[in-house]
Amino acid sequence: MLIFGVALLALMAGALFYAARIPVQVQAPPPPQPAKLEVATHPVFSLPDLDGTPREFAEWDGTHRLLNFWATWCAPCRREIPLLVAFQEQHGDAGFQVLGIAVDFPEQVASYAEQTEFNYPILVGQQDAMAVAESSGIEFIGMPFTMFVASDGEYIGAYIGELHQSHLDDIVNIMTRLDSGDITKDEARGALDLL
Repeated sequence: MLIFGVALLALMAGALFYAARIPVQVQAPPPPQPAKLEVATHPVFSLPDLDGTPREFAEWDGTHRLLNFWATWCAPCRREIPLLVAFQEQHGDAGFQVLGIAVDFPEQVASYAEQTEFNYPILVGQQDAMAVAESSGIEFIGMPFTMFVASDGEYIGAYIGELHQSHLDDIVNIMTRLDSGDITKDEARGALDLL
């Protein structure tokens, strides 16, 4: 009986040793899904102007808005400001409104504004301004950065980088065609993506 018990114990130990060497397939957990970003289809925000007065985005409802994110230290941002001033002068009466959103310190923006003849509102913010830009669903990776919002307040698209006259001409064309019903909002978005 003792021999039988030792043999059984040896057999079980051998089986366990052999089983431990068999590769076990473990199913890997599914890859994590990216966090779902809440995209603001109708941006809502308030930022202070150069006087420190809070300005609501809805104040400019009824106009096509170009939200231009810039900073005093950003050379391409400064280069496009005269172009945006000319754009506002030329297209302001046609229902377009440029809003300069400075991602900078208020004192530096106020000092820069004294040397620059802005004909459009300048709003100032740092983290709050970046949060507005990121509400478009595009990662805020640098400036200049411009968001396009239709006259009904719906976000239509964005452009990362320095705007040139050809971009602004295309924006006017796309938004004018949207107003006339020649294109849908989805088609306007697709056209703006090609800028």
